[in-house]
Amino acid sequence: MRIKKLKLKNGYKRFFELTIDLGETPKRIIALVGPNGCGKSSVLDGMLFHNNAYGAIGNKGGKDHQYHSMNQAPNFGYQNIEIEFSEGHYQSIRQEKQLEGKENTIFSFRSPYRYNNNLKVNQSQATSEIRLNQYGASSASDIDDKMEENYRRLYIKFNRYLHQTDCKPSEAKLKIIGDLNSCISKCLDINISSIGDIEASQGTLYFTKDDHPSEFEFNVLSSGEKEVVDILLDLYLRQDEYSDTIFLLDEPDLHINTSIQKNLLLEIDRLVGDNCQIWITTHSIGFLRTLQEELKENCQVIQFKGEYKLASEPYTLTPMRGSKASWKDIFSIALDDLANLVCPKNIIYCEGRDNPGNGGVERGLDANVFNNIFSDKYHDTLFVSSGGNTELDQRSDIAIAILSKVFSDLNVFILKDRDMASGRDTNENDRQIYLQNNPNNHRVLKRWEIENYLYDKEVLKNYCGKNGLDFSESSYDQFVTDITNQNLKDATGRIKNFCSITGSINAESFKLTLSEYISEDMAIYQELVSCVFKNG
Repeated sequence: MRIKKLKLKNGYKRFFELTIDLGETPKRIIALVGPNGCGKSSVLDGMLFHNNAYGAIGNKGGKDHQYHSMNQAPNFGYQNIEIEFSEGHYQSIRQEKQLEGKENTIFSFRSPYRYNNNLKVNQSQATSEIRLNQYGASSASDIDDKMEENYRRLYIKFNRYLHQTDCKPSEAKLKIIGDLNSCISKCLDINISSIGDIEASQGTLYFTKDDHPSEFEFNVLSSGEKEVVDILLDLYLRQDEYSDTIFLLDEPDLHINTSIQKNLLLEIDRLVGDNCQIWITTHSIGFLRTLQEELKENCQVIQFKGEYKLASEPYTLTPMRGSKASWKDIFSIALDDLANLVCPKNIIYCEGRDNPGNGGVERGLDANVFNNIFSDKYHDTLFVSSGGNTELDQRSDIAIAILSKVFSDLNVFILKDRDMASGRDTNENDRQIYLQNNPNNHRVLKRWEIENYLYDKEVLKNYCGKNGLDFSESSYDQFVTDITNQNLKDATGRIKNFCSITGSINAESFKLTLSEYISEDMAIYQELVSCVFKNG
């Protein structure tokens, strides 16, 4: 049984009028994908609203017009939801299922608000037939507390099999628990070892793990592990009675690690019968990747875009085409700007050693100095070394051509020392002429080189003061007569002496250390900000 068209009319919840048209050959898995608040769960609620008019799913009670009607219309009814199946309309399908007592198995629903924090059953009690569908959530906003009821059902299933087959407990365990463990072990590194003993006040599931010395209770599991066990147990128990059903799973990936999501979706697909259809709301990377790769032949994706005016205009949504551009758009929802977290907002190419060290470690002095200085305030900026003056231009052009196509919000800049004329003197006027006659992403330092900032008196005094060293300001002033234009690149030995450093030092390490003593309240910091970020 499969739905091929769904219509939500006359202001149902978030929608003015929404039609989802899956075509004449709807697929097995329907994924509703879109940002939070776009209406994915409302689509599932619409199907439940129509179904619950005939016989409610779950035990939470039906919601009134204030929940279902956008305009709070008191007479708002289930007729505003139209469901067309491949096999016919809802009423005819329900009548046919009534003949075998399965009219309440048309839909099986799981809400995103699953409560499974504690499982400790101390008293046996009768449970209704699972085909009656009388426990759990009735709408997407309900808490779905199926775990205790499903534990009771598993316990009954185990004991019934034990007595009906007159087998040993170990054989019953191998069959009942073994089937369930084959699903759980695909997703988690745990196995059910025992279903406990209600009469002995041990009514809970017990688990084993390879690196754990003894078995442990369900209550010890992490929230993500509990979610997986909860979902798989529910589907496992429904296999016999729900063989021709529409399964509605609202964010089954909630609270579950990305690495587990793929296997969970594959197990959901395996547990649900061949004649069933699965509707899933999701924006998880793991689920989307699995739909794109392993399950692509059996799924249709309905995309809810942020720019849709679903509350004020009618829309018909059809399955997304499987193009790379379409999937890129879908994954942008799941990543939710993760690309901007992984990729910096600004990449600034500067002069220095262009070959990285092991693991891609930056080895250029200038880049490391600037990354030290600006890492706190400009954490979205990365400085990268790209060779000498001419290489800087060439490589930055390549970077702009490639990276800007992948990361649309990325800015690529070029930062040069004022020593950019192959050793010839340049002054502030030359700097301004260069900036005026090159693209806006070019930057030039006001001072000759990076050392003219690192060996500034303000920096050295701060360094010496915080390290208990005497700074010889008079000797420094006699030597450094023009901090802006003087060539200080090879003056590390003299600068070391002004700071009363008596031992030998590595020049590059010393310069990197000094960069850590440049703070936002310094004049040279503001000057660097002006040069690098404001093209001043």
